[in-house]
Amino acid sequence: MLVYLKTWEAMCQQMTRITLPGKLSAVKVKQAKPANRTYRLSDGHGLYLEMRPNGSKYWRLAYRFQKKQKTLALGVYPIITLEKAREKTLNAKNLLDDNIDPSIHKKQQKALSGQRAFEAVAKEWFDKQAGGWSEGHAAKVWQTIKSGAFPHLRNIQITEIKTSDVLHVVRKIEERGALDVAARVKQRISAIFRYAIQVGYAEYNPVDALKDVLQSRKVQHRKSIRRDELFEFMESLEDYRGYPITKLALKFIVYTFVRPGELRSVEWADFDLDNKIWRIPAEKMKMKEEHLVPLSNQALTILDEAKEHTGNYDLVFPSTHDRRNVMSENTLTYAIRKRLHFDATAHGFRTTASTILNEAGFRVDVIERQLAHSERNKVRQAYNRAQYLDERIQMMQWYGDYLESVSSKEKVVPLLKTS
Repeated sequence: MLVYLKTWEAMCQQMTRITLPGKLSAVKVKQAKPANRTYRLSDGHGLYLEMRPNGSKYWRLAYRFQKKQKTLALGVYPIITLEKAREKTLNAKNLLDDNIDPSIHKKQQKALSGQRAFEAVAKEWFDKQAGGWSEGHAAKVWQTIKSGAFPHLRNIQITEIKTSDVLHVVRKIEERGALDVAARVKQRISAIFRYAIQVGYAEYNPVDALKDVLQSRKVQHRKSIRRDELFEFMESLEDYRGYPITKLALKFIVYTFVRPGELRSVEWADFDLDNKIWRIPAEKMKMKEEHLVPLSNQALTILDEAKEHTGNYDLVFPSTHDRRNVMSENTLTYAIRKRLHFDATAHGFRTTASTILNEAGFRVDVIERQLAHSERNKVRQAYNRAQYLDERIQMMQWYGDYLESVSSKEKVVPLLKTS
């Protein structure tokens, strides 16, 4: 009979906890606004909502265990709703009734799961995101994390990573002078932590405190080959003794003046060789819109030569180490500066072409369309893409003839305008 009464008493206590209303409501939690300092909204029974100045909302449970005041983190709102927070509070109270510390129990459960190291969380985040990316972009994102973050953070539990740990990662990269890489690694780590917070693996983002900590790179215009340097450059390029794929890629970007990223990702399937058109898919373009590149006879000759090297692969100008992967983003500029000894970048050929074509008298709208510069007026943009194609075909062939005449010491193709 005594056992029955104790069991009934425990059931009544549990029912009281389940049905006992709190002080908060779902609307009040949702409408809670941040202040200059962190403050709390109590729901009763030790449960409260901690409101941070940045707008973040965290559920906390204050309790006593073995005469010591302690706090249990229950999760982040709105991932953890008021109802869920109360349920977690009830579970914690049940543990306390059994003389079990909820905080210790939580740590033990995490340890048993074995899925909370930074590498595992990063992989989980990546798998969730990669479906919306192109294969090339996904590969670059994962490589950034793998080479930048994993050497220092791989096996550390996500909840144990501090701001100082992330700072150490980016400082190591900065020491190499790779400021852009340091910024990307910092961005990826922050995204992983945002995901970890959303799913309840972590409670704060250690990257938030590193807003202005990275070194800034002075903005410089990308250096280009001047018109009076073209003959010397083309002559040096013909004598290039590096990898044939790199040489052909350099020649092709000179004749097409696309962005280096668009060239590195080009596949044989992107070409309509019968109509002498390179159709760059929207996902490979900076502005995320399909772009057409008319191919001059000279550009087609370069592709014929490239086929002998990569015709059996997807990529036209792949990595020299693995033809299934894209060429490194630094390969072309390195070849220009270190092998050919010109102070210029691969991107700079866009400036070179724009200067020469403008001086030659081609219409500005046609040149800008071929450079795939942004056109904010969508109606005009669609019109330009169709209306200017014939002019662009003529212009690209003129430019091909011009470059060929420069490289072969022949009489330079005349400008369209003499005045």
